[in-house]
Amino acid sequence: MIVKFKTRQLETCYRQYRKANKTFGEQIACKYIQRIDIIQQSQNLDELMKLPGLRCHPLKGEKKGQYAINLTGFYRLIFKHSGTLLEIVMIEEVSKHYGD
Repeated sequence: MIVKFKTRQLETCYRQYRKANKTFGEQIACKYIQRIDIIQQSQNLDELMKLPGLRCHPLKGEKKGQYAINLTGFYRLIFKHSGTLLEIVMIEEVSKHYGD
């Protein structure tokens, strides 16, 4: 899949580990980069949803139409998926689940 980032900061964090580490912390930075690599290597959303460690799932409520992938603990990577032939994933945010 082709990955596009919603913000320049999210893209910079993917391309530069030091920036990701400073922004998210070491553990989340590693998982963030790793998860985006996995998304890029996936053929489609169904393949991502079948990978058990990612816990990829659709979101509800105000985030309906978006998906989440587990990073660590409460943190998750939120993205949108669109397209049929050419699949594009837009990385939305890294958030702390439930605001705890």
